[in-house]
Amino acid sequence: MRWTWIDRFTAFESRRSATAVKCLSLAEDHFADHFPGFPVMPAPLILEGLAQTGGILVGEANQYRENVVLAKMSAKFHREAMAGEQLTYTTRILDIGMSGARVSGEVHSGAELVAEADIMFAHVTAEQLPPGIPDPKFVFSGELAHLLRMAEAVATPTDGHR
Repeated sequence: MRWTWIDRFTAFESRRSATAVKCLSLAEDHFADHFPGFPVMPAPLILEGLAQTGGILVGEANQYRENVVLAKMSAKFHREAMAGEQLTYTTRILDIGMSGARVSGEVHSGAELVAEADIMFAHVTAEQLPPGIPDPKFVFSGELAHLLRMAEAVATPTDGHR
């Protein structure tokens, strides 16, 4: 399975908020086993998409100088998300400082609230990361690097208007 749980950003306001979408397709591996005949998106993967949306928002707020890691999350689910739906992840920075950030997040399918969460992110040094991570900026490289460039393009429209 892939590690990126958002497809693209639809809105991005630096140091304030970010909105991303994830289209749930039956072609994704996890739907085959979760659950056969009732294809439900696993709750941890929904939360991972929300955390990725918020983590990119927090990382961009400091021009990606800090290593941003998920520190804590409390969530409430209102219903399942099924294959064929499009999830919209909306995150807002509540507080940001030297040690990390607090973000609120919501997941919707259309107008329906699927989940909501309070998320804490920590800023960590390369020395605080587990051994074996070759790139201390691992969160902002690879597949997510492309989404970051897309987020920056959404934040800065080419016509000069915000």
